[in-house]
Amino acid sequence: MKLLLVTICIVAALGLRAAHAVQPDEIMSNRVEEARARDLSRELRCMVCQNQSIDDSEAPLARDLRLLVRERIAAGDSDAQVLDFLVARYGQFVLLKPKFEPQTFLLWLATPFVLVGGGVALWMHSRCRLKVDGEMAGPALTVEEEARLRELMTQ
Repeated sequence: MKLLLVTICIVAALGLRAAHAVQPDEIMSNRVEEARARDLSRELRCMVCQNQSIDDSEAPLARDLRLLVRERIAAGDSDAQVLDFLVARYGQFVLLKPKFEPQTFLLWLATPFVLVGGGVALWMHSRCRLKVDGEMAGPALTVEEEARLRELMTQ
């Protein structure tokens, strides 16, 4: 019971920490535009933290990017225009999920190729191992050899 309570407290504390990344002075008065800004912020990488979205990051650069997103939305840009503006300015790296383009093929296909290659390597290794183990065992014993072996083992 105590462990459950501690776990709930830790999860709540982590959830509250992420919720405080967007400061009250950043929040837009229009709820629809704020929701768009939050959705876009979840798609953009913090250049300082690199494994967090700017929506979750408390880094000063993440705050600047959140404000920039809100400025572009307030200026009337669509979501695609905001993302295009940021990609033009910072490159594909600013996106947490880069687009599938010729420049990002390796990024998207590296993991499947590594997994398939590892599977093939394991399969080949197991086949070679079975072949070597089979050769080491040698041919099966004849009936006379088995009888002689039993006789030697009983002595």
